[in-house]
Amino acid sequence: MDVMGDKATLLETGRFAQPADREDPGTAAEEMRHRLAAEAGDVDAMSVLGSLLLRRGDLDGAESLLRGATAAGDRAAANNLGVLLHQRGYVDEAAGWWRIAAVAGSAAAAHALGRYHRERGDEPAAEYWLKQSAEQGHTLGAYALADLLEHRGDVGAELWMRTAAERGHREAAYRLARVLDKRAEREGPGEDGARPGAVVRPGGPGRSGTGARFDVAKAGLVRPGEGARHNGARPGSGVRSGAARSDNGRGDGARTGGSGSRSTDARRADAKRGDGGLSLTDEAEQWYRQAAARGHRRAALHLGAILERRGELKEAGRWYLTSAKDGEARAACALGFLLRDAGDEDNAAVWWLKAAQDGDGNAANALGALHAERGETQTAERWYRAAMDAGDINGAYNLGLLCAEQKRTAQADQWYRRAAYAGHREAANALAVLLLQGGDAAGAEPWFSKAAEAGSVDAAFNLGILYASRGDDAAALKWYERAAAAGHTEAALQVGTARLRDGDERDAERHLRCAAGGGSPEAAYRLGTVLDARRPPAGPPALGEPAAQKTECEEWYERAAEQGHRRAQVRVGMLAAGRGDVVEAARWYRLAAEAGSRNGAFNLGLLLAREGSEPEAALWWTRAADAGHGRAALRLALLYARRGQLTEGQRWASRAVELGPAEVAERAARLREALRQELTA
Repeated sequence: MDVMGDKATLLETGRFAQPADREDPGTAAEEMRHRLAAEAGDVDAMSVLGSLLLRRGDLDGAESLLRGATAAGDRAAANNLGVLLHQRGYVDEAAGWWRIAAVAGSAAAAHALGRYHRERGDEPAAEYWLKQSAEQGHTLGAYALADLLEHRGDVGAELWMRTAAERGHREAAYRLARVLDKRAEREGPGEDGARPGAVVRPGGPGRSGTGARFDVAKAGLVRPGEGARHNGARPGSGVRSGAARSDNGRGDGARTGGSGSRSTDARRADAKRGDGGLSLTDEAEQWYRQAAARGHRRAALHLGAILERRGELKEAGRWYLTSAKDGEARAACALGFLLRDAGDEDNAAVWWLKAAQDGDGNAANALGALHAERGETQTAERWYRAAMDAGDINGAYNLGLLCAEQKRTAQADQWYRRAAYAGHREAANALAVLLLQGGDAAGAEPWFSKAAEAGSVDAAFNLGILYASRGDDAAALKWYERAAAAGHTEAALQVGTARLRDGDERDAERHLRCAAGGGSPEAAYRLGTVLDARRPPAGPPALGEPAAQKTECEEWYERAAEQGHRRAQVRVGMLAAGRGDVVEAARWYRLAAEAGSRNGAFNLGLLLAREGSEPEAALWWTRAADAGHGRAALRLALLYARRGQLTEGQRWASRAVELGPAEVAERAARLREALRQELTA
């Protein structure tokens, strides 16, 4: 609400009114003509000249003219006399003249009188006069009425806000867009699956997307500095408190007044359809665009965020630039991220610097992360502290990451705690990891729980690992399921594996597909084995029959194999060999063998031996046997026996007996005995 008594505000917000149907005199000649007419007693001329002098700030000259015109019944003069008296500090007398003008039909006076009553806490009177003004077509009256009703939570607020917006009021257009945006956000996901009001963006130069977590394969911990990059998170839509920062467990709980009185079905329908059949998000965009075109910098920021979310980066950048040049720090920060994503880190840093100097903590974090990635830790620390000074708790979390990377454990603990106590869930998770690394499992568990309950997916997964390490599989599975439901790849793998153990193949397949789709090679391999077990055994191809297409299980095996999964590589090699593709089979066996797979080395040896490369086959069998492969040892024993190297053959036969399995050990024992008899004959 504008402060009454400010001359510029009074003259520009509708409390000042020109006499109806009269031009504002723009030349000295016209002013002289009005002055002469006023001296001759012309009421209209007195009103016009008084308004001109009031605009100039000549209150003494204007007052006598306006009083004279008011005495003659000129309502515009009565309104302007109220403005003049208000500027002089005679507020109650000003309200009296506004009342006279409002009763006479002056919309501007009714608006001013409504504002007067609201500033004094008399909301019923304020509503009455503002409604009078709005119903007469006064734009500012409609906006002020909407503001009053929204403050009270009245459902009629949106109607008058829309009226003011349609009449060109830029702040009304912006606020109407915010109402629509928040309603769409509350009513659930749009067609693209994203919440219409929330901008989903990746993190900044050092986002915390991975977080600090356990390493499943090693059953150990990934240090926070390794598992989580610094959080220079993007500002999201740039306008939502808390949600604009990293995952800290805080949402945007603001609700627009009046929404609670609408039925659930009606609100759900509105989430899909706004005014004129548009979706709420599309209609909000239109109003943001209208307000932004009139110079509203926050509307330009929101419009840029919507366009960026839709992939229209060039136009988004233009609106961010417009907003940033008008002094919106969040737009400067968002523009920096846009430039960074385009590969222009230098200009990104320029805009982040501008935003950070204007007090944007998110931009300060982005600068800190940028310097941290460059190894400039002192500068990074300075910007993280600036972020904290700006009220962004991510600064403390990032300082914890920085200290953890430098092995400054005590300081990392301090910063993580500061962020965690302020509600930063990833800091709570990182603190728990740090405590667990120090052997304090009892101290770590409550922080894991707090972070997981606040929505940290990594913390839920870590709790699963913690309970599994204690042998509490039921509790572990509960947390794995929770993390998997939120899209955690490794958690989905753990749930899928547990379902396989329980015999629930259908649910196991569902979770393994999620994990494999998320990039887990182990999940892709296990999914391949599940699908492979369902395949009917393939018979020999008929003469002239085309080669069989790859099955789905083979595609999953190949996906895992391409990611370096050794067992999958062996399996793909076997399938290729079954199709007669010796070259492809050898390639996969060799990849697995060179990565340390004894089965890969054994199979590669078999393939080479069949192709006549027995010396090279012996090399791979030796590698496999040295790694504990019994069949490879037996093959070597047979090979050396055929060559007449009986002692070497006997040695490998003994090794095969040790390694097994049973049928191999039995054959190797017979061979060893035969070689012993041959040697002693």
